[in-house]
Amino acid sequence: MALGIGAIIGTGIFVLTGVAAAQYAGPALILSFVVSGIAAGLAALTYAELAAMIPVAGSAYTYTYTALGEFAAWVVGWNIILEYLVAAGAVAVGWSAYFGELLHSLGILLPAELTRSPAAGGMINLPAVLIALLVGVLVTAGTRESSTVNKIVVAVKIGVVLLFLVVGARYVNPANWQPFFPYGHAGIMHGAAIIFFAYIGFDAVATAAEETRSPQRDLPLGIIGSLAVCTLLYILVTVVLTGLVPYGQLNVASPVATALLKAGVTWASGVVALGALAGITSVLLVVVYAQSRVFYAMARDGLLPGALSRVHPKLRTPYINTLLVGLGVALLAGFVPIEIIAQLANIGTLTAFSVVAIGVLVLRKTNPDAPRPFKVPFSPYLPLLSLAFSVYLILSLPRLTWLRFLVWMLLGIAVYFLYGYRKSALAPAGRRLCLFLRPLAKFRPRGEE
Repeated sequence: MALGIGAIIGTGIFVLTGVAAAQYAGPALILSFVVSGIAAGLAALTYAELAAMIPVAGSAYTYTYTALGEFAAWVVGWNIILEYLVAAGAVAVGWSAYFGELLHSLGILLPAELTRSPAAGGMINLPAVLIALLVGVLVTAGTRESSTVNKIVVAVKIGVVLLFLVVGARYVNPANWQPFFPYGHAGIMHGAAIIFFAYIGFDAVATAAEETRSPQRDLPLGIIGSLAVCTLLYILVTVVLTGLVPYGQLNVASPVATALLKAGVTWASGVVALGALAGITSVLLVVVYAQSRVFYAMARDGLLPGALSRVHPKLRTPYINTLLVGLGVALLAGFVPIEIIAQLANIGTLTAFSVVAIGVLVLRKTNPDAPRPFKVPFSPYLPLLSLAFSVYLILSLPRLTWLRFLVWMLLGIAVYFLYGYRKSALAPAGRRLCLFLRPLAKFRPRGEE
């Protein structure tokens, strides 16, 4: 649950909440969080069934491999790269914004050229680059070390969120909730599609399957429990945030701290900014961890270069790919605006969620007798509802995001056929008869392989 909360509460609530309220939904962002929470909850149920059934590193990539075969798994893995790598970039940009706010409150002003991407009028977002590289090194140092840091930071940021709720509630002005639906029904759904980024992270729990003592029990609890806690906190924070100041004034990089500042609670604003830094750091930590484990699983299957599956003899971590992930996140964070990054992460995530829902349905048919320590209730209706929610939110994203996603998918398919198709561990001499459907006959639990 600490891993899940560490991944979920971060940039989504500390940064994107303000943008979504100001530009898309207004005070009705509360309902946007409810819609996104329902979609994420349904996806969490499908993840929990497959995570307990297939406790192997790789998350949705591994589940799709088992249910739908190699090519479908590659497509999902390629989208998970988009989800985690791009999401980590957005998180690093959010960290940089709060770091700048904190320094500004201390009388230190960083040059704009070193805190903005070229598209935003700067040269490089240097704080974002440095935190991404630092986290990459920390995750490389070992699972136990990064897990300990994560637990401490999760405790700090939950404390900060609770502080914001308690202090901010005293200054709420109900007049700020009017009009409640400034952008209509469409605004609620657009807001839900944008702030779905705030729920990215619970699936990171599934990537820790091979480093968990009792995965069949712990993974469903971690996934569903962390999502339940975070959804409640999100809704409460949005109620207070939109009540503190008019929604039009929330279009800033640090809305939570800014709202308290405008309400005149200067001391609490500084504490929240510091806590937001800690919270965003934990998200970055978990996302980099999760991406490196997905790379590890894909490389182990031969779809990516074997060097990415090498485990350090002393640290016991996939050190090469973890350092590369840190470098990739640093480059994204340094040179790409956060709005573009967040939208790309959302479409990659929702695509993966859609395929996981399909995977649950396929495995119920192709392998009905396999042990399932946790089952999605009311199947096939809830998996189908999860699929429908994910597709609807995908369709609610801006058209330009779709075009960028299409370019990413075409690049991924090219990489697969130029490299993965020939190098796959399944294919003797680089060839195989079936690309699109190769469900595994039966999954063998860890220790029996």
